[in-house]
Amino acid sequence: MSLTIVAHRPIACLGLCLALLLAPVAAAAKSPVTVQHEMVVAANPLAAQAGLDILHAGGNAIDAAVAVQMVLNLVEPQSSGIGGGGYLLYFDGKTRKLQAFDGRETAPAAATPDMFQHADGKPMGFYEAVVGGLSVGVPGDLRMLEAVQHAHGRLPWARLLQPAIDLADQGFAISARLHEELADDEYLPKQAVAAAYFYEANGSPKPVGTLLRNPLLADTLRAVARDGADAFYKGKIANDIVATVQGSSLQPGRMTAADLAEYVAKERDPVCAPYRRWRICGMSPSSSGGIAVLQTLKLLERFDMAAMVPGSAEAVHLIAEAGRLAFADRDRYVADPDVVPVPITDMLAEPYLHDRSSLIAPDHDLGKAAPGTLKQQTGWASPLPQFEPLSTSHMSIVDADGNAVSFTTSIENAFGSRLMVDGFLLNNQLTDFAFIPERDGQPVANRVGPGKRPRSSMSPTMVFDADGRLLLVTGSPGGAMIIPFVAKTLIAILDWNLDPQAAVDLPNFANRNGATELEQGTALETIAPALRAMGHDVKLEDMNSGLGAILITPAGLVGGADSRREGVAVGD
Repeated sequence: MSLTIVAHRPIACLGLCLALLLAPVAAAAKSPVTVQHEMVVAANPLAAQAGLDILHAGGNAIDAAVAVQMVLNLVEPQSSGIGGGGYLLYFDGKTRKLQAFDGRETAPAAATPDMFQHADGKPMGFYEAVVGGLSVGVPGDLRMLEAVQHAHGRLPWARLLQPAIDLADQGFAISARLHEELADDEYLPKQAVAAAYFYEANGSPKPVGTLLRNPLLADTLRAVARDGADAFYKGKIANDIVATVQGSSLQPGRMTAADLAEYVAKERDPVCAPYRRWRICGMSPSSSGGIAVLQTLKLLERFDMAAMVPGSAEAVHLIAEAGRLAFADRDRYVADPDVVPVPITDMLAEPYLHDRSSLIAPDHDLGKAAPGTLKQQTGWASPLPQFEPLSTSHMSIVDADGNAVSFTTSIENAFGSRLMVDGFLLNNQLTDFAFIPERDGQPVANRVGPGKRPRSSMSPTMVFDADGRLLLVTGSPGGAMIIPFVAKTLIAILDWNLDPQAAVDLPNFANRNGATELEQGTALETIAPALRAMGHDVKLEDMNSGLGAILITPAGLVGGADSRREGVAVGD
């Protein structure tokens, strides 16, 4: 069975539907890209081209992913890099084996549950906790990428870092998006090292088009190219990271050289479940993304989503309700599985999800959802709501042999902790932990702990047909919004048969067990009254996703890169 890009049933597309599909986002709509052999979808044209060049040089999907990440570190430093972590799905086109890799940051050994609280027990403000060393987790990207590339790659490791080294030496032109992020950030200019690199002497961000060179990053990458990830986790670079974290004038951190030297990336079992005639696989904990995306879809399975108009009040209502229920379970039960037993099987069990789906009414909002009752998981409290910013980056890659990578990578908030060392920014991923470790006398699963991985929402995803053939590779940045962004895209492609570009550009909406959020400035604003009539608390929000998708079809690889950012799909 293969998926085509024509609707398998007619959809009565009224004026609203046309408006949604033809003008989905403020940016100019793009056409899908179709190629025959291999494709890279990434968040920046320079990074995407670096990945494609590696494929042309004989590399495979994981080789290309390493090159893309290294260039993203340079040209999109606000979103990801070697100072952060991520999650990666790797599919071997020959063996049809899917593997999941956890390169999430870890808390230092000296971390404590109350580390984001004041002496009086009150939690810090989000940015109070973010800026400085306390929020920095032990980075995981390099260890993870090295392990996966060593197992599956074709080209020498050093070859994969060379595009980023060359670009760091020669310089790249500051993009409009990077300039805008620099202009909007009030904390980065106050950090001397970062300010000297990104800003003019008068404090204004360097203009669009300015050639920005990063010789320190080039030197760092040369060391990693020569000596592998050990050059980062031990020796000079590690000592520089520790000195920067512990010596921060704002919220000095607790990371030590031993924390870096002892970091281990983990291979996890991917989480998979059937959805209609497909099988969808995602990332398992420490990310909540895979479970929550699968729950969202499974809760909708009893509804005829294909018969609904994309972006209609009817469709948005049902997807929002499913998201509400999925987030209730996510908040209560998901955390680092090496510390907290996560009931993955129970959360995805058909009888359980059937009962949860029965809570969804087609004509009214169910209100604040309670987490489901799971027999083998008791004693955990749901955390208080906490801010999760829209940042991160994603790449989707398919090579000529059918190998594929879906990789979501992050330093968390834009520009992370704002601490810059040896040419790269350090993450603030520890603020993904719950700031308040207990509620109603019970511990919160996602509380801070030594060596623990903070819960994530990153959702790299792959879809397979009934015969086990790879059909779709997708994912997105966006904090906790990643989950609804990816769920929307899957429904748009699988149920509504939209091409990948139309699917990623479709207006975003979400319910994270609170208000129903609609992307402002889109035609979704017109359905707000209908949703309010059903009881939804509707809020209009900026939803700056960065979705990327590759669909494998009889006509070739069809790709789409979110028009909200500067990403592209390239291939041949």
